[in-house]
Amino acid sequence: MDMLIFYAMTTSRYAVIVMSVLIIVRCIRSMLSERYEAEVWAYVYRGDEAIPVCHWENLIGRSLSVDIRIDNRSMSRVHAVLVRSDTGEWRIFDIFSKGGVWVNGMKVSPYGAQIHSGDSINLAGNFLRFLDINRYHRSLLDAQRTEAGLRVEPFITLMYLTVFEVFLMIEHMCTAEGQFVKAICLAFLGLICLQWLCYHLMRFINRSGFEVETLAFYLSALGMSVAATSTPEDMFKQLLLTIVGVALFLLSGWWFRSLKRSSAARTPMAILAILLLGVNVVTSDAVFGARNWLEIGGYSFQPSEFVKVLYIFAGASTLDRLYRRNELYSFIGFSALCVVAMALIGDFGTALIFFVSFLVISFMRSGSIATVLLAVSGAGLAGVLAVTVKPYIAQRFAIWGHVWEDIYDKGYQQTRAMSAAASGGLFGKGAGEGWLKDIFAANTDMVFALVSEDLGMIVAVCMVLAVLALAFFAMRSARHARSAYYAIAACTAMSMLLVQLSLNVFGSLDILPFTGVTFPFVSRGGSSLLSCWMMMAFVKSADNRKNASFAVKTPERTGIYEDEFDEFDEEDIE
Repeated sequence: MDMLIFYAMTTSRYAVIVMSVLIIVRCIRSMLSERYEAEVWAYVYRGDEAIPVCHWENLIGRSLSVDIRIDNRSMSRVHAVLVRSDTGEWRIFDIFSKGGVWVNGMKVSPYGAQIHSGDSINLAGNFLRFLDINRYHRSLLDAQRTEAGLRVEPFITLMYLTVFEVFLMIEHMCTAEGQFVKAICLAFLGLICLQWLCYHLMRFINRSGFEVETLAFYLSALGMSVAATSTPEDMFKQLLLTIVGVALFLLSGWWFRSLKRSSAARTPMAILAILLLGVNVVTSDAVFGARNWLEIGGYSFQPSEFVKVLYIFAGASTLDRLYRRNELYSFIGFSALCVVAMALIGDFGTALIFFVSFLVISFMRSGSIATVLLAVSGAGLAGVLAVTVKPYIAQRFAIWGHVWEDIYDKGYQQTRAMSAAASGGLFGKGAGEGWLKDIFAANTDMVFALVSEDLGMIVAVCMVLAVLALAFFAMRSARHARSAYYAIAACTAMSMLLVQLSLNVFGSLDILPFTGVTFPFVSRGGSSLLSCWMMMAFVKSADNRKNASFAVKTPERTGIYEDEFDEFDEEDIE
């Protein structure tokens, strides 16, 4: 019997590593090598030149970065914004241009002007003709695009993920105490059923892109492994949280199908975020220097994790609003309130995450490096003040790089984390076989070291690569997203997760100060898991590959069009 367990453990250890590598390689190959073809929603004619309109929001000007470029000195660098609504209505806005915008001879007001197919647009003496396309022509154009998931079959990748989870389950069943074996088995089987249910739901609605979900389930499986190692009595709770997280992911994706609905939610979401943080500041008690937990009806949660999602809702914006000064000032004030609240709570790791997200949104809104540098300078001064006012923060900076000089006090956790990560080697000791799980916060703040010890450095690196792949995917998708709202939201969500990853991994290894933040999806914590799944909806909303995202309506189902433009035929498209 002992030999059977030994062979099962050995086979599972190496199978988990091989499957991890295969899953990551296939997802990266699918996400980063497939063609990202632009959608065409209308055409703008300048003389005989036909310029395709490839987004719902398009900048017009002479800058190299705009969507519709007119290389003429009379044009402003960013002159106007051409915007399409969910219902197919087009409007044009003058964004403080020096030459003005006219439609059919009428000057455009600050609130924009509606335009129809065949209308003439005058931009500082540069005349354009706008031509919308109807549903039939759009379907012809969409038929020429490549469907997602053809190069790397998502079904096969999901099969590899299932094998990975089965072997990981076997490892834990071999090492767990008898009373927990059944719970571990049922939890992993429940996770497998959940991911296949999600996959078949996507196939039912004719969606073929499943890379984001696959990587999220891969990380969630590692989170299930961490729970089985450190708190096996909470396996059903971990499964339930994952189910709720996936449900919130699907619900958020449905919400993003309407740009108008998403944009309108910005103000209510900002107010809700401020209220949550306000309640947190006033009512919570300090735990290890931070007051970032609230308890309601015997259940505790971290409001800051949900505020992350609300912050993205409020910070992302459509192009017609990006250049309004009152919008920018409101966002700066909202960001300042969030960071100050985090400072008062004492959660400076999350405050740093919010600040980096603020920089990402600020740059994507303004494109100004000077604005970012000014914000960094202000944050530097605030950081010096925080270190002065909060002694325990100063202690963390003081021990940074010197943890081995005080291994029994201030450097206790990090020295143990580094020793455990090194002892696991490339292949690990086996799931649940390490000793780091007995150290405080090993399954949250030091989870990278915990996974390295149990499953090996190869799996731990795959865990990091999964988040990096999602980040590169979001950045690449943002260039082709239908709306700036989706692009900013996706990039901000992944910037938050990247900062979390960096602080968790480098903090536990003493490369950065130890701030005590979670690793996305993997660290124990229901609030963190739910917020991570909701952030994946932002990433999906920016993916406009053909039939890739359930958060994006297909052209055939989007808008109301009449076949009334006789002058716009198939030859014009070709």
